[in-house]
Amino acid sequence: MKIQDLTPAAGSTKKVKRVGRGMGSGHGKTATKGHKGQKARSGGPKGPSFEGGQTPLQRRLPKRGFKNYPFKREYAILNLSDLEMLGDVDVITPEVLLERRIVKTPKDGIKVLGGGTLGKAVTIRAHAFSASAVEKINAAGGKAEVI
Repeated sequence: MKIQDLTPAAGSTKKVKRVGRGMGSGHGKTATKGHKGQKARSGGPKGPSFEGGQTPLQRRLPKRGFKNYPFKREYAILNLSDLEMLGDVDVITPEVLLERRIVKTPKDGIKVLGGGTLGKAVTIRAHAFSASAVEKINAAGGKAEVI
């Protein structure tokens, strides 16, 4: 078998309907759009939210809530169990975490969560801590310092 002998399976492909190509094609003149009306014009039928000129539902309903997009902070999340892999480090900083590839991108900062346990006393410097993480770090004899 050669590449030029390959063809699609029988019945799997269809010819494209070519509209507006003259009267002999069977799809000439109105190009299968019927006579006049909104759907026959360029720009086509309006979208699913169009209500015939009436104010659409999404504009009639009141806005609710608060969006804090421009000031939103997204932290790189880290559990205490992830810090156990560092081994013999006494002071854990974002630079150490990036160097050892525990955190790939620091985003807006690093937040330490209380998942897992901490085996030894270490000083951890991060941008944010959960309450359970601070509790476990202090219980192990370490310090949680907010940068």
